[in-house]
Order: sequence, then structure tokens, then C-alpha cells
Amino acid sequence: MTFSLEPLPLAVAASAFLLAGFVKGMVGLGLPPVAMGLLSLVMAPVQAAALLVVPAFVTNVWQLVAGPRFGVLLRRLWPMLAASVVGTLVAAAILHGHYGVQATVFLGLALIAYAAVGLAALKLHVPPTMEHWLGPVIGAATGLVTAATAVSSFPSAPYLSALGLTKDDLIQALGLSFTVSTVALAVALAGGGALSLNMAGISLLALVPAGIGMVLGGWVRGRVSERVFRRCFFLGLLALGLHLALRPLF
Repeated sequence: MTFSLEPLPLAVAASAFLLAGFVKGMVGLGLPPVAMGLLSLVMAPVQAAALLVVPAFVTNVWQLVAGPRFGVLLRRLWPMLAASVVGTLVAAAILHGHYGVQATVFLGLALIAYAAVGLAALKLHVPPTMEHWLGPVIGAATGLVTAATAVSSFPSAPYLSALGLTKDDLIQALGLSFTVSTVALAVALAGGGALSLNMAGISLLALVPAGIGMVLGGWVRGRVSERVFRRCFFLGLLALGLHLALRPLF
């Protein structure tokens, strides 16, 4: 698969990664849903997913290595992570060649669900006794969503936030989960022929606007109320999700 060098796709891609990087720099997550939602307006979701691989991987590893408790979190979360990898690979094999309209609708529904959870600010709690079986279930569900939409933050992010982790541990746990999901997605895309050398090169270039966006987002973070920004962010995702989910009807 190759990427069109026409002005519109290039402009949308650069703008999408700039905005997605800004959001991630501002609130610590949101790069895949923002980038995928905008890119899917001008290209097939599978092509948008291929462009997302390098920026998502690099920014997630950056987030992962910022914390001091990698080993502790890996031992605690490995059942969820393993199930996420298996779920991504299995779902990608089943969905191969059937992305099109269905994937666009699925992405829209995933964004709606993600925005609804964020806007509701639900205070979920998962008792330690439930982690051994609920973790793999959440991981498998995350793998399905990742394979179909390239958005790996649902339902993994709400689940991790319900584990009662400290702020630093939660940021590192999210980075760990997103990194594993991105690697699994890259393997699935490469196996299906969607992640060619051409696409990998364009994805590498997408690091530039994404990195600029992250720097700007980090700068703004200390000057704007995060609560107000997060509400605007989730309202924007809700509108984008509704547009993508309903677009096939018009």
C-alpha cells in the first residue's frame, strides 16, 4: 500500500498529527483517536492506521520510560497485555480485507464510547481479586478495538484508571499498554501488507508534526485549565465519532 502525495491528504495528515500530538502533550493520551478520526475523513482506516504506527510507538515508549516501576507494572499487567496482543492478531486476521465502511463505523462508535466515558468522568474501581480474570477480558476487547480501529485506549484506559494506581504509575501503565498494542498492530498491518516501506517512511515523517504538537501541548498544559481542555477534547471526539458512525447513511 502506498500513500497519496496529493496536497489534501498531505495537509490533513500533517494537521492531524500536529493536533493529535498537541492533545497528547496536553493531557497524556489521545494521539490515536484524534489522528485516526481526522485521517479517516480523507483515507481508508487501514491506511490511516499504517501512518499512525511510528508516531504512536515513539510517543508511547517516551511515556513508558518516564516512570520508575516498569517491572512491577509488567508483572501485574502481563495477562491483560498478552490477551491484547492475541486479540489484536486474531481480530486482524479475521478482519483482513474487510476494513472499508465497517471499520469507519466501528471507529466512530469507539470514539463515541471513549468520549462518553471521558465526559461522564466515571469513578470506576476494580478490586484486586477481579484482576486475574478481568484483565485478560479487557485485553482481548482492547485487541479487537485496536485491530478494527487502531485506537488502543478503549477499554484499556478506563480499566487501568480503575486499578487505583498512583498518578505516575497510571501514566507509565498507559504507556506500557499502548506500546504493546502498537507493536501488535504493526505486526498485524505488516502481515496484511498494509505497512509497506513507503508507508513506514511516511509514518516516520509524521513524527515531525506529532513531536511539534507534543511540545506545544506541554507548553500550554501549565497555562490552561486541564479540566476545561479535557471537556472540549471529549466533546470534539464525540462530534467526530458521530460524524464517522453516521457518514455511511448519507
